Amino acid sequence: MALALCSLSPAFAADSTQAGKATHPPGAAIASGHALATDAGFEIIRAGGNAFDAAVAVSSTLSVVEPISSGLGGGGFFLLHDAKTGKDVFLDAREYAPASATPDQYLDKDGKLDPERSQNGPWSAGIPGLPAALVELAQKHGRLPLAASLAPAIRIAHEGFPVYARMAGGYQQRREVMRRYPGTREVYERGGKPIAEGDTFRQPELAHTLELLAEKGFDGFYRGETAKKLLAGVRQAGGRWTADELSAYRVKQRTPISFDFRGWKVTTAPPPSSGGIALAEMLQILEPYDLQKLDEAHRVHLVVESMRRAYRDRTFFLGDPDFTDIPQDVLTNRDYAQGLRATIHPDRATPSALLSGKPTPLEDEETTHFSIIDAEGNRVGGTQTVNLLYGSGLIPKGTGVLLNDEMDDFALKPGTPNAFGVMGYEANAPKPGKRMLSSMTPTFMESADKVAVLGTPGGSRIITMVLLGMLGYDAGLGAQEVAALPRYHHQWLPDLIQAESGAFAPGTTQALRAMGHELQGGDEAGLGSSHRWGNLQTVEWDKRTDTLSTGSDPRNPVGAGKVELAPVP
Repeated sequence: MALALCSLSPAFAADSTQAGKATHPPGAAIASGHALATDAGFEIIRAGGNAFDAAVAVSSTLSVVEPISSGLGGGGFFLLHDAKTGKDVFLDAREYAPASATPDQYLDKDGKLDPERSQNGPWSAGIPGLPAALVELAQKHGRLPLAASLAPAIRIAHEGFPVYARMAGGYQQRREVMRRYPGTREVYERGGKPIAEGDTFRQPELAHTLELLAEKGFDGFYRGETAKKLLAGVRQAGGRWTADELSAYRVKQRTPISFDFRGWKVTTAPPPSSGGIALAEMLQILEPYDLQKLDEAHRVHLVVESMRRAYRDRTFFLGDPDFTDIPQDVLTNRDYAQGLRATIHPDRATPSALLSGKPTPLEDEETTHFSIIDAEGNRVGGTQTVNLLYGSGLIPKGTGVLLNDEMDDFALKPGTPNAFGVMGYEANAPKPGKRMLSSMTPTFMESADKVAVLGTPGGSRIITMVLLGMLGYDAGLGAQEVAALPRYHHQWLPDLIQAESGAFAPGTTQALRAMGHELQGGDEAGLGSSHRWGNLQTVEWDKRTDTLSTGSDPRNPVGAGKVELAPVP
């Protein structure tokens, strides 16, 4: 918290404060995982674009400068608010399973899940959705041509940018896999030398792919030159994508989940994200408790118990709504939350084994998020990913496009945990054209006095980080304080609380253990760890003072939040 208080982003206000509450923000605010992406968004706003045009610029630039986290070879979710109509829209650009990706393809000779197959190379990759989302954002929501909003990303891909520590370190972790593929070696080991911190990283092939997207829109990626290179690279590496399933990709517009929490209107991600339903469960379980009056141990205990119950439901009920009958009305109902709350003992942990583990009949820090509010009051929460570090590791030769490894987010073998330790059953089993369950949770919060946009990467921990951020806003914290909050997590199984180092005050860990909780990491009594997680990016508009502020996670030194005032008419 000391870090949060020392690194507060400046809040900017209009020169004169009108009586009452402002009807629109005094300018624009953008927070993203890289300063170049934030600057790209403002470049487009200064050129006359709105928040949706800026989202194209930020998203595409992150695809260039954060290949460790996201890119054109991945997918994402975009939560939009149109200030003119008051309408909220959710764009689902999640990857989907190719027809060849049947569950048996991911098992070894002993019938066990084969991580090599599900996390590396062509079989781990779903059909990408992010390029289609950029086209959709520009054509249906922005006011500038797609080419204009893609221009900053194209320029940076051509000119290059300095390699940062996380990017270089991630490549060393994944080098054994990535250097298998000629297209990847050409990008990350030019001249036979792997990228290193401080190098200028140029991506001319990716720039060309972006130029084709800018010129031809959807067909510039999913058909024609780029598509042929993608298909050739996948097939050369042993995969079986087809031209028809690549060209058949479509962004889906879905209805966001919306509910009230202590005077806030919460708008968040629907399936195939698991985040919105889980947030509705957790927050409605917690709503009657006055958490601020509790000691830290009991506060954490109640929050953890809400997490435990929501993640249990995630395991069995959630998946792609086009393939799975999800009991969404039940899971987001206040009466259902009240029933779950009644099973919580105020002083004792509920062993996960005592919650029903009977199935219905038979995402680490890789991922990135940005938040935007513009001077008209439009807003965007965008979370995008290639799944694990550098996705599949495969770049089809000549494209610069690093493919995702999102197939690992399916329940490839029922009841077997994936790379994030979460598991699933039939609701999230792979089928041709089906979208894998996600934890990405872009979220809006709006009260009578404030508007906030927030989200984060972090695999299965995304939802609980967003939850803690929302509880922070509800407790009166500012945007940068929210971004810096300590983090802890419980996901039903394994039955333990995971925590960052320094997450709990002295004595809290012992008190939680006395309640029956098992802990991993994060205390002063032998569990300390230097590991930190997440990269929360948030923006806030205070309507009472007509000020904008940003919160960019201090765990990420290249992230940036920035505010620019609108010109005075």
